[in-house]
Amino acid sequence: MNINKADLQKELRYKTSRSGGKGGQNVNKVSSKVELLFSVDESTLFTDEEKTRINQKLQSRFNKDSLVQVICDEERSQYLNKEKAVERLMSLLLQALHVPKKRKATKPSRSSKAERLDSKKLQSVKKKVAEKTTRIN
Repeated sequence: MNINKADLQKELRYKTSRSGGKGGQNVNKVSSKVELLFSVDESTLFTDEEKTRINQKLQSRFNKDSLVQVICDEERSQYLNKEKAVERLMSLLLQALHVPKKRKATKPSRSSKAERLDSKKLQSVKKKVAEKTTRIN
């Protein structure tokens, strides 16, 4: 699934607020902290199967209104924080939509079984020789 950033941004809502941290006097004047909100259930980008998968995987990211919430206040610029928040959301959605391959059960080959048994026999012989030498001493 390849998510288009432009289509995703049409369905996003933003809340901004004043951010703590570096920025000097600018911190007290500018709302640079960005809170990104995304409704999975109302989205037209995903099928019902994909929506249920996202809901299961991102359950811890939902707020009380069942919106996916991503907060970014790392940068001094509101624009950069919005960009970072969108990137984080896209990576979260891609991770949630990733379907791991099913493991195919395999058996050890005949030669690997023989090799393992041979090494066990060799180890057994070594221990018997070591045991005999310790008895003599």
